[in-house]
Amino acid sequence: IARDLIKLYKERRESEGFAFSPDSYLQHELEASFAFEDTPDQAAATAAVKADMERAFPMDRLLCGDVGFGKTEVAIRAAYKAAMDGYQVAVLVPTTVLAQQHYQTFAARFADFAPKVDVVCRFRTLREQAATLRDVARGQVDILIGTHAILNRKRVRFQKLGLLIVDEEQRFGVTQKEKIKEFATGVDVLTLSATPIPRTLHMSLAGARDMSVI
Repeated sequence: IARDLIKLYKERRESEGFAFSPDSYLQHELEASFAFEDTPDQAAATAAVKADMERAFPMDRLLCGDVGFGKTEVAIRAAYKAAMDGYQVAVLVPTTVLAQQHYQTFAARFADFAPKVDVVCRFRTLREQAATLRDVARGQVDILIGTHAILNRKRVRFQKLGLLIVDEEQRFGVTQKEKIKEFATGVDVLTLSATPIPRTLHMSLAGARDMSVI
């Protein structure tokens, strides 16, 4: 385990990531527009995620917290930080219903702000999905939300992907997890889970991944 941890840390430190810019006044405006007061854990998780993003090597952080504890808001702030630096964000979810829910949540939070949010799921016609993917390839969509279909590199081409947010990782299969790992090479990764699988939790507790708890 120690050998594998050292190897993983070495690869993370040597791989080239993006050092995102420090918070701008727009970042503060977005966070101030949140309808609720941050809990201490939520504020700490937000600060940790943003600090990771500002480092020059790829982030790999697990955000663990129960349903309704505010994990999505932390993810929204991270997505905004990436988008404001000119990078695209992929939000990966396990089900079509969750994709639609996240789309509505992200779109509502960014209604008064710049990033363009779109979704690829079965609730959209094939023509609508094709139009969305064309916009993604042109860099006209800042945040794309979808199921494992967005991992298809032949079909989905990001112009400048900087952040991958994985929600409910425990509901993805082994094959999909391997695709996620390949997809996320050199990209900042934020994983959200109320019930992380034993391997993910073990890696976080052992120090191979950073962890925040809400």
